[in-house]
Amino acid sequence: MTSNPLLSCRGLSASVDQKPILFDIDLDIPQGQVHVLMGPNGAGKSTLGHVIMGDPVYDVTGGEVLFDGRNITDLSPDKRSRLGLFLSFQAPVEIPGVPLSSFLRAAIEGREGMKMKNKEFKKRIAELADELDMDKSYLNRELGVGFSGGEKKKVEMLQLLLLQPKLAILDETDSGLDVDALSVVSRGMELYRERCDGTLLIITHNTRILEHLQVDEVHVMVQGHMVAQGPASLIDRIDANGFEEYENELAAQQASAK
Repeated sequence: MTSNPLLSCRGLSASVDQKPILFDIDLDIPQGQVHVLMGPNGAGKSTLGHVIMGDPVYDVTGGEVLFDGRNITDLSPDKRSRLGLFLSFQAPVEIPGVPLSSFLRAAIEGREGMKMKNKEFKKRIAELADELDMDKSYLNRELGVGFSGGEKKKVEMLQLLLLQPKLAILDETDSGLDVDALSVVSRGMELYRERCDGTLLIITHNTRILEHLQVDEVHVMVQGHMVAQGPASLIDRIDANGFEEYENELAAQQASAK
């Protein structure tokens, strides 16, 4: 176990609609590191991200979530966000009637150290849009409405750089992106790491997004269980062999436990 990690899950179990979906998850992520969470479709990776963020759809049935030395298991998502947690969505939401710039303004409202006058705020988001090759006219459009998948991901990277969270959980951020959009997302992650000593938990089953990052540790989930963790070399092993060996190991453990 890592001493005093930024994020720590201890024996974390959760259910949805009274159906168990996460089982006794242990996870430690130290400040400033890049961790990757991998597993086959339906393994519970996205669920774990949402449970860490406090999504009320899920019920925590055991264990706890500690963040920056504080037990946050019972905190609402907005309070977790203000403490420095950030979750990007696999499918970003659309909010008709709410301009992107207004949404971003509301996102920083009341956050410690982020008070800006309106002119300063507009200058800041315009600078970030330039860095991400994002058309500044998008800042006046309704949030997510009519945006392509790549444009929605650029917006998430803009939020990440604006909010500068202590820990960013990126859920399938590379899903469905073309080469250009993937390059912008990679740049956003690199800028976050450089400027904030940012800590990342990247949820993915596609390793393209990892090519420009130095990964500290890899975690593997199967059927709601954390079945393996190890160095970045695990990524190459999974690329070559898939997840079958982990699925077989879990099946064997479950059979022996009966």
